[in-house]
Parts: sequence; C-alpha cells; structure tokens
Amino acid sequence: MNRRTFITSTTATAAAIGFGTNAILTNPAPGNETMNTTTQPFWPDKARLVISISMQFETGAQPERGASSPFPPLDPKYPDLPVQKWYEYGFKEGIPRMLDMWDRVGVKVTSHMVGQAVERHPELAKEIVDRGHEASGHGQTWEPQYSMTPEQERTGYQASIDTIQQATGTRPIGFNAFWLRGTPNTLGILQDLGFIYHIDDISRDEPFTVTVNGKPFAVVPYTIRNNDIVRFDSPATTNAAYLQDLKDDFDVLYAEAGSRRRMMSISTHDRISGIPGRVKLVEEFVKSAQKQKGVVFMRKDEIAKWALSASDVPHEA
Repeated sequence: MNRRTFITSTTATAAAIGFGTNAILTNPAPGNETMNTTTQPFWPDKARLVISISMQFETGAQPERGASSPFPPLDPKYPDLPVQKWYEYGFKEGIPRMLDMWDRVGVKVTSHMVGQAVERHPELAKEIVDRGHEASGHGQTWEPQYSMTPEQERTGYQASIDTIQQATGTRPIGFNAFWLRGTPNTLGILQDLGFIYHIDDISRDEPFTVTVNGKPFAVVPYTIRNNDIVRFDSPATTNAAYLQDLKDDFDVLYAEAGSRRRMMSISTHDRISGIPGRVKLVEEFVKSAQKQKGVVFMRKDEIAKWALSASDVPHEA
C-alpha cells in the first residue's frame, strides 16, 4: 500500500499467547526448495524461527550541533546544517519508504521512537501505528540514560509515554536505551511505569525473563551484528556484503531452531536503512526468509507478552 493512498485502520493487539494478526507465518512458495524442517515446537503455532525487526524513529531529536553523521566533525560552536538535512531524510523519505516496503512483504515491526522526534513529526508516528506497527519507547530526548539520576530517568520515560500516547493513541510497553546503556535503576523504573520488556541485552538469541522488584520482566534481545548503524559505519560494509551476512545469520539460526528456541533480530534506522538500496536489500532478505517453512515475523511486544506467559523460557535472577 502506498502511503499517499493509505487509509487509517485499527490494528488489534496480539493475544498474550499466540501471534494474533501481526505475525506472519510463512510457507514456501510452490517450487521453492526449503531446508530440513524436522523440529519440535519451541514457539506457538509450531513456528520454527522468529524474526523481529526494529525501525528506529529518531530524526528530529538529534542535537543541532555535534550529532553523529557521515560528515567530518565540525567545531560545535557552529551549527551543522548539512547534518541536520541528513537526519531530515529519515522522516521525509526513509520511514515512508520502509513503511511501503513492510506493507509489500506483509511484515509488522517495532518502532523505537524518541519522544522529541514524535513531537516534531506526530503525523508520521501515528501513521506508523495505524499501519500495524508497534510504538516502543526510546527515551524522550537524545541524551544518554547512563548518566541520569533516577529522578531524571523517571521523568524522561514518563514524558516519552505521554508523547507517544498523545500522538499515536497507544502507550509504549517496551524500551530501548540510548546505545543500550541504561543504569542499575532503569529496569525498576520502567516496571514501575508499566513497561513489560526492554531490548538492551544482546546476550542470547532468544527471549528470556529477569527478576525486577520480585516480578518477571521480559528481555527481547536487540542486535549489534545485524544493525545498520553499526554495519554501515564501523567500518562501513556494502549492501551486498550485509545482505549475505543476514542470510548467513539466518541459515545458522534456522538450523539451530530444529533443536532449540531461536530468534533473529534486525535493526533499521530511519536515515540509514531508509535509502533506496538498503530498502532493497532488506526486502530481498525478508522475501528469502519467507520461503522457508515456519518462519514468523513478530513485533517485540508480541514476543514479550508470550515470553511472560510461557513456562519454559530462560529466566535470570
């Protein structure tokens, strides 16, 4: 569906157990060769492998001076005008292009939204949700959380909830810290505010739970290896090489999924993966994965709700 002809529709929230309307259980197209699919069920509905994609909505929250970009550093006493335009590409072109691509492949994603980006572009935030994607917390500002006091954290997370809820009509229940760096207080504050999961833990290739204030809190692992902001920066890879890396990652996880629960995480950023060539590579990967039997694409809130209801997910005290 092209966004110019998009008609707002209401999307149901996934049930605590099972995939609901947002998860796509894919079957191989006629004539397509698939891998060995002998497996016992580790996910609902006998799915074999879950893939979860993040779409970071950050454009508009970046600082006027000193924001990271492909441009050479500039003395912060000067406003960096071209860097601001590079970020603007994310809301003018990047997210709209990705939204159309998610529609083409029938996948729903989790959008981690910085509150200030939502304040500047509320219509786009609402469109993301109206098209069936999850709005997740990503802080209210561009400031890192690791240096905040507990009072600053709580105030910022509440402001993020209010901003996203006002713009989209939904409240976030998941959280992603600035570069994954929270504080020892972060999870307790999030739980107090009604969040049920975070993604700032890359120690497993499957969801798990941790104990926070004596209660379970879900972890839906994020990714560094399948993350555009890392892969196209330090050092920069090519679209073809990144596509091959995604396919190789998928192949190993899909094989492992025959004997254990496996999940693959991918991260896309508005101004980075939203360019034409990278949208093409993500779409090609998704279509390739969809040819394999038992591959499911899930939003992170769906995974978290299921993990909290399941009896056999790993638990860390």
